[in-house]
Amino acid sequence: MTAVEPLSAPIELQFDYTRSLGPTLGGFLTGLARRQVRGVRTADGTVIVPPLEYDPKTHQALTDFVDVSDRGEVLTWSWAAEPLPGQPLDRPFAWALVKLDGADTGLLHALDVPSPDAVHTGMRVQARWAAQPVGHIRDIVCFEQETDAAPTDALPAGDDVTMVTTPVGLRVQHSASIQETRYLKGLKEGKLLGQRCPQCGKVYIPPRGACPVDGVPTEEEVELPDRGTVTTFCIVNVPFLGQKIKPPYVAAYVLLDGADIAFLHLILDCPAEDVRMGLRVEAVWKPREEWEFGLQNITHFRPSGEPDASYDSFKEHL
Repeated sequence: MTAVEPLSAPIELQFDYTRSLGPTLGGFLTGLARRQVRGVRTADGTVIVPPLEYDPKTHQALTDFVDVSDRGEVLTWSWAAEPLPGQPLDRPFAWALVKLDGADTGLLHALDVPSPDAVHTGMRVQARWAAQPVGHIRDIVCFEQETDAAPTDALPAGDDVTMVTTPVGLRVQHSASIQETRYLKGLKEGKLLGQRCPQCGKVYIPPRGACPVDGVPTEEEVELPDRGTVTTFCIVNVPFLGQKIKPPYVAAYVLLDGADIAFLHLILDCPAEDVRMGLRVEAVWKPREEWEFGLQNITHFRPSGEPDASYDSFKEHL
């Protein structure tokens, strides 16, 4: 097999995670929306901020909520010389564990100081509040050195916060294996390349360095057709943020002819209710000038018009 230089490229995954809140976290974020910091008192009198649902010592439910100050002292800190995208500040800052007045535990947040020489353990700090709090930890923009200014006034009570949306992001530099590199370069040329196990004869696409059945290297390259069979599928009916296709639509596992493992892709160009196990499908490719190193070169699969495959032909691949 001809030697190839492995491909490497940055990969960025981002999505918004939305969750419902119970009385503990809901109460904490509702307090922040009113420019108040809320903790909870345990049986031995310890005030925990942010509040916990259960006592870490007795494991009993905690319901004695108390308000604490938005000022306090630095317990410990770490300097962030090169802030990452999405962090509280876009310039060098300190991550600090702040014990607010009235609390017995530390709250982790950003501390806006000009240099690491300007922060020390025991330093007095105060919260810098957002102009328009919404019920999120970022209602506290950051902490800053305490001043003689009067404490920030609380805002009038509004609706309780019952939901929170948190953006989640992951950035990695992915280096493809030799097998994956050949597969991706094949897609750039409009080819679907798998590899065959020399012992059991199974063909895997995307290819793997070793057969998961026998554990031996899969070195024989196999070019597969862009037609196959739907094995299992799901009809997507629920809209979500960032969705590019209007529901309902189908995500299905497609078993290419000659392959022994199915991969997930879209089934379009037909009513969702017409998709079924055994449906014969063919790939719909982007224009050649848009081909890249990825399976997105195939926009979707569509019914090929062939008779359905028999269940026996794909029952081992569900």
